[in-house]
Amino acid sequence: MKLLIDECLSPRLAKRAIEDGYADSSHVLWIGHAGRQDWNLLPVILAGDWTFVTKNAYDFRGPVSAPGTKGEYRGADLHAGLVCLSGPPGMDLALQLELFEVALVELRMRPDLTNEVLEISLEDDGADITVRPVRAPVGLIARRLCNLAGPRRIRLGLTARGTA
Repeated sequence: MKLLIDECLSPRLAKRAIEDGYADSSHVLWIGHAGRQDWNLLPVILAGDWTFVTKNAYDFRGPVSAPGTKGEYRGADLHAGLVCLSGPPGMDLALQLELFEVALVELRMRPDLTNEVLEISLEDDGADITVRPVRAPVGLIARRLCNLAGPRRIRLGLTARGTA
């Protein structure tokens, strides 16, 4: 898996991914695509077989209740996955790194995110970890299967928010 970090997140996350063994990881800035609109970035993500890491969850996955029905990934039939770090607006570097560490732990347990979104959502008492298909499967049985593994919650140190 190779991770491409969105320009709305620090390049330090790409460095951290490389340190963690994702040697081919990069940052949008490093590959010369800074300033591109989301819809112009998706072809780069798909052609490069990148697992994209962003904090713009809605822009890429669409609504949480129906991932893939809106957002940039709605037309992508096959992609290497999406990682969304959902925190407060203006998320500082320390918080970005803390949420990204949670994502890296999850990626070690789930090394293939093909057509899935891994979302790490900051809550008052920790982080919710959710993995679901980006495109909602059709049919009652498929919807039930996707809902069997609900979100997991973990406790964060929350050093970036001054509560640890």
